[in-house]
Amino acid sequence: MMTINSHRVAWTRVAMLAVLFGAASDSLASAAGMRLGSLCRLKGQETNTLQGLGLVVGLRGTGDGDALPTSRALARMMQLMGGPMSATRDGQLNLKDVAEAKNVAMVFVTATIPAVGAQAGDVVDVSVNAINAKSLEGGTLMLTPLLGPRADNPTVYALAQGSLTLSLDGPATSANIQAGAKMESSVPASFQKDGKITLILQRNFASFDTAQRIEDEINGLASLAFRSSMQMGSDRFAAQTRPTARAIDQLHVEVEIPELYRENPIKFISVLLDTTIQVSSQSARVVINEREGVVVIGKDVELAPVLIAHRNLRIEAGGRGMVPVGESNDPASAVKLKALADALNALDVPTTDLIEIIKTLQRKGDLYGEVVFQ
Repeated sequence: MMTINSHRVAWTRVAMLAVLFGAASDSLASAAGMRLGSLCRLKGQETNTLQGLGLVVGLRGTGDGDALPTSRALARMMQLMGGPMSATRDGQLNLKDVAEAKNVAMVFVTATIPAVGAQAGDVVDVSVNAINAKSLEGGTLMLTPLLGPRADNPTVYALAQGSLTLSLDGPATSANIQAGAKMESSVPASFQKDGKITLILQRNFASFDTAQRIEDEINGLASLAFRSSMQMGSDRFAAQTRPTARAIDQLHVEVEIPELYRENPIKFISVLLDTTIQVSSQSARVVINEREGVVVIGKDVELAPVLIAHRNLRIEAGGRGMVPVGESNDPASAVKLKALADALNALDVPTTDLIEIIKTLQRKGDLYGEVVFQ
């Protein structure tokens, strides 16, 4: 049970709130069905980052100035483009010719390849970030080769160039180029290896229980072809159409592609990802987004018997407090966190205060549920 005392509310209102807090613990939520494709993704279907070092020209005196790395890169680019560059006695490029180029800046250039991969000729967006320049406003990125994330792989996957666009509310040292990189090499999104695929669970659902549920569901899966084969009594055909799954850990489930679908794995994967999996309820979880002031409370999150003092409110959860009509006077009755949130909302307590109360209850160990901060 839970009681509330406040110097600024009438006893009738307090009695009404006590009823809100008097609900007994409900039974655990039954398992809910979700598409397998909503619970996990295929290994190999992830984004990749391309990166490179480039030069931005056309700045309004906000470039790198006399930075030696920028001078070397600019001199080398001008030489490759046939520019008239002088050389020192030992044959090196004379950096004095470009030492005062304040309208040039060296930048990091990155591009993200989507999870489905990219083919030669595709275009992707580009992000540009200054290393030493004060501002990239008005600049243009010179042709820049983009490599993969591994430094030991010299393959040029894309070439980036174009006029920079700065965000209205972002820093002047970061910019974007929409469709600014053209793919020179394909980046395939492989999804199978040795006749097997690997499912990677989303972090919010990753657990040993969920992985085992997925394994059991897939191993018990009977496609239309499998059911037909059973009717025909063909054990060999049944074996060719039944998938085999093995949970590796709480994140990964390995699935062997049935023999019948080895030449057409896309059909098998589309049917597999559309399979409904019975997952355990997430109702004993609290998700808090402090920046946006959002609190989502599962219905099975409970509180231990506790006394909460907040400003001019006194809230007692559990024990022999006010007993609503029709409820038992059981000192062990659990109180739902949702009831506390409803009552505080009725008293116009700000969401920020509710978040602080939840944090304190969690630290004290009086909140029975998982708290996730975003």
